[in-house]
Amino acid sequence: MTSQILREARKYEEISEKNIKEQDRPDFHLSPRTGWMNDPNGFSFYDGRYHLFYQYHPYDSHWGPMHWGHAVSSDLLHWEYLPAALAPDEAYDRDGCFSGSAVTLPDGKQLLMYTGVVRETQEDGSVCEIQRQCVATGDGIDYEKYAGNPVLTEADLPEGSSCIDFRDPKVWQGNDGSYYAVVGNRPADGSGQILLFESADGYHWKFLKVLCSNRWRYGKMWECPDFFALDGKQLLLVSPQDMLPQGFEYHNGNGTVCIIGTYDEENKDFAEECNQAIDYGIDFYAPQTVLAPDGRRIMIGWMQNWDTCNPANNQIPWFGQMSLPRELSIKNGRLYQKPVRELEAMRGNEVTHKDITFTDILRLDGIKGRRIDMELELRPVEDNNVYHKFAVRFAQDENYHTAVSFRPHESILKIDRKFSGSRRAFIHQRRSLVSHQNGRIRLRLILDRFSVEIFVNDGEQVLSATINTDQKADGISFFADGLVNMDVVKYDLI
Repeated sequence: MTSQILREARKYEEISEKNIKEQDRPDFHLSPRTGWMNDPNGFSFYDGRYHLFYQYHPYDSHWGPMHWGHAVSSDLLHWEYLPAALAPDEAYDRDGCFSGSAVTLPDGKQLLMYTGVVRETQEDGSVCEIQRQCVATGDGIDYEKYAGNPVLTEADLPEGSSCIDFRDPKVWQGNDGSYYAVVGNRPADGSGQILLFESADGYHWKFLKVLCSNRWRYGKMWECPDFFALDGKQLLLVSPQDMLPQGFEYHNGNGTVCIIGTYDEENKDFAEECNQAIDYGIDFYAPQTVLAPDGRRIMIGWMQNWDTCNPANNQIPWFGQMSLPRELSIKNGRLYQKPVRELEAMRGNEVTHKDITFTDILRLDGIKGRRIDMELELRPVEDNNVYHKFAVRFAQDENYHTAVSFRPHESILKIDRKFSGSRRAFIHQRRSLVSHQNGRIRLRLILDRFSVEIFVNDGEQVLSATINTDQKADGISFFADGLVNMDVVKYDLI
């Protein structure tokens, strides 16, 4: 039976969404129905459609008591809102239904596994948020919380592990028919670890082992784990808090790490081989993946940064959006990401300019827009005289622009939004070390109304950033210090 708290949230969101005009939202990136959005939850394919739940505070555009928002899509780009799925309405989750995941049970029901949060006063008088794992089952619209919740508590943790930092279960069904879940946790040393649990039915869980330990290598607490096989390897995705940079990796403070390795399924041993950042831009966190019916592994993340997520304007009706869903693959021991191929069905009004040689500033006929898919291929005019810098400026008018620049002699690609119209000293730049062949590089820029995602060399790296420039700023220009030869193909996304 739906609780009063959930009924009120559903009624509120239904009324409030009417105050948000379609043109004031992203076009093909999911934003909250109303209010606040952060982490993607329960990214799944169920009953013929993709389901995406999300951390949600419907009553304010700032973080608050966590609900689960809910949307469905057939193409991962056009989303239909469904009523909120979960609200903090039980004794074990009264202070928030935090992040989690979804799996389909043999009886056809969808099981949601999430972190229930309760603020409890400790013996010393301090108040702590105790985190426990809970489940709910439903039909894709309405979900009933399990009478035996919580299903994992502090009693299930290995010795020395924190019940204050114990969250974000990612559940899947193994080849043996059992259910498994990885959960983020903080061990006694204060850094992060990923715990592995097992269940025969999705309701009764037991601790198996520490799957992976941080040991202070990548930040502190590890949030929002995901664990899956891909192209003959096993991947562990985590979002560490308070990371320190390592060269040009991990510049986001609260960032994302992909650990590539192998997995002995029988002994449940994960052997690490290499690691990298997942996104090299400014705004990307807490990614979660789904295995699509056609075998693709598709990832989506919260396209925001915790250090820039308190908008000065309290009157805005929504805040937060998801990244483009991305198809994942492994090439040369590295994670590659491409926009889902469904995006190509939105392409229209192709404009092509081939073999353009220029220096200084260039504008091209038909190259403009704020909802576009644009591919650039760059090369020097002479191999022994490589240009010093290339830049493309977009969301541009006489006052504003955001820029992506490339310096081949340093192999550095930079996103810069300091002139995008921000009135606060937020994070405006991020640099990435990229590969190229003597100045030859491919870039694909995808713009929606309030964001840009840059895919480098067919997905070898991605840089994501949100931008809030007025929609009338739709100009695009190119700059070269030295001679650049360039191909441009631009599509409007319709």
